[in-house]
Amino acid sequence: MNTESTQKYYENNPSARWLALASISISYLVVSLTMSAANIAVPAIALELNANAILVSWVPTAFLLANAIFLLPAGRMADIHGRKKIFLTGMSIFCVSCLMATFAPNIEILLATRLLQGIGGALAFATGLAIVMTIFTSENRGMALGIASATLYLGLSCGPILGGWFTEHYGWRSVFLFPVVLGTISITLIILRLRGEWKSEEVQKVDWFGALIFAISTSTTFIGISYLPHTVSWVLIATGTVLFAGFIYQQLHTEPPLIRFRAIMENRVFSRSLISNICIYASNYPFIFLFSLYLQYIQGMSPTSAGKLMVLQPFMMAIVAPIAGRLSDRFEPSVLATTGCLVMALAFGILQIIGADTSVYLTGSALITLGIGFGLFTTPNNNAALSSMRKSRLGIGSALLNFTRVMGNMTGTAMVLLLVSLFIGQTRIEPAQYPALLIVIHLALATSCILSLCASWFSYAGGNIRQDDQ
Repeated sequence: MNTESTQKYYENNPSARWLALASISISYLVVSLTMSAANIAVPAIALELNANAILVSWVPTAFLLANAIFLLPAGRMADIHGRKKIFLTGMSIFCVSCLMATFAPNIEILLATRLLQGIGGALAFATGLAIVMTIFTSENRGMALGIASATLYLGLSCGPILGGWFTEHYGWRSVFLFPVVLGTISITLIILRLRGEWKSEEVQKVDWFGALIFAISTSTTFIGISYLPHTVSWVLIATGTVLFAGFIYQQLHTEPPLIRFRAIMENRVFSRSLISNICIYASNYPFIFLFSLYLQYIQGMSPTSAGKLMVLQPFMMAIVAPIAGRLSDRFEPSVLATTGCLVMALAFGILQIIGADTSVYLTGSALITLGIGFGLFTTPNNNAALSSMRKSRLGIGSALLNFTRVMGNMTGTAMVLLLVSLFIGQTRIEPAQYPALLIVIHLALATSCILSLCASWFSYAGGNIRQDDQ
C-alpha cells in the first residue's frame, strides 16, 4: 500500500482504525509502564549496585537524554522512510534493551541500557501520534488521541504498583524483564494489525549534522549539572549553552533543518502549545521522581505501598484524558488545556505543606487533583498542536510535540539534579540527609507551581484553534 491507498483503506474501514489505534496504544502502555516502574525501583537499584545519589538520579535521566536526542531525527526519518517502519524499529530496540537491563552487573551498564531504551522510546513516540492523526478524522481525532494518552497514563498508573511488587518479590531486575513480554505482544500486533505505510511524497533528508550538535549540547549540559558545584561542571554547562546557540544558528541557515524555527513561530497555536508542553512536563516530572523518594525514605513506606499511593495521579489522568479529548473535538482545546494547568498549580500549592508526618489523605487528595489537571491539559493541547499542522509534516510535528515533552522532563530533571547536587551531594541518601531531601522536594514543588501557571498563560495565549485553522 502507498500513502494514498493506505489513507483510503482506513477511511473506508472504521474497525481498522480502532485496531491500529489499539496496536499503538499497547506500545505506549509498555514504554510508559517501564518508565514509571523504574522510578519506584531506584532505592533498590542504589542499594544493590552501591550507587550514590547522583548516579542513581541518572536512572530516569539517561532515558530522557537519549529520548530528547533522537526524537527529532526520528520524526524526520518517519516522514521520509515511513512512520510504521520507524515505529516498529523503535519498539524492537526498546524490548531488546529492556532484556539487556536485567543482566546489568553495575550502575554504568544499567545506565547504558537506559540510553538504548530512550532511543527506542524516541522512535516510537515520534511516530505514534502522527499515525493516529493521519488515520482518524477531525470528528473523532480528539477521542483517539485521548485513548492513546490514556494508555500512556495507564502505564504510568500500573508502573509504580507493578514495579513495587516486582521489586519486593523478585528484585529490581524483574522490573525490566516483564515489559519484554508485553513489548513482544505489541510488536506482533503492529505487524498484523497496522496495515499500510505513511510517508511524505517530498524528497527530504535528515540533518544529521544539526542532530549531532544538539546531542553534544544536551549531553554536556546535563552532565555538567549533575556534577555541580565542581569547576568542571561550569565548563560543561557553558560549552553546552554555546553549542545550543550554535545549533539554533545552524538550523536557521540550513535546508532542510530538523526544526523550522521560523515556521513554528509563525504558527501561533503550535508554538504556544509547544511552550505549554515544556512548562507542564517540567513541572510534573521532578515531582514523580522526588515523591517516590519522599514516600520511601521520609515516610518509610515500602515500594509497594508507595506505588499504590502514587498510582492515584496517573489513574486520574487515564480517566480524564479520553473525556478531555472528546470535549476538545467539540469545544476550544485552549480553554480545557488552560483549566488543566491551573488545576495542576493548585495541586502543587497544596503539596507545599508536606513533611515527615503529613497525612496520607492530604497527599492522596493532592495527587488526585494533579491527575485531573494533567488529564485536562494533555489531550486538548496535543489536539490543538497537531490540528494546526499539514498532514505531510505530521511526523516531525508529532516528534516536536514529544520533543518538548521530553525537554520539559529534562528541564525538570535538571532542576532535581541541581538541587540534589547542592543540598545532598554525591552520597547515599540516608537518615542524616532526610532534612536536606525535604528541602529539595519543597523547592522543586514551588518551582513546579510557577511553571504550571506559566503553562496556563501560554495555553490561553495560543488562541482558538478553530478560528485560526479556518
